[in-house]
Amino acid sequence: MTTDSLPLTWFKSSYSGNGGSCIEVAANLVTSRGVVPVRDSKDPHGPVVSFPTTSFSAFIAAVKGDAFAE
Repeated sequence: MTTDSLPLTWFKSSYSGNGGSCIEVAANLVTSRGVVPVRDSKDPHGPVVSFPTTSFSAFIAAVKGDAFAE
């Protein structure tokens, strides 16, 4: 999978277990393109959604701040 002809370097968080409910991100486009591609780790050949870095950063901050806790 490529975005704008650049290969994506996928990684999963070190906090991810082997439960299979994980996402992978390709952070190598953050600086050059200003986007963070995201995919389902269970479906590496499936769809990829790219988020602007500002949106992805806001999402991560909300997760770390327990904004989605029930």
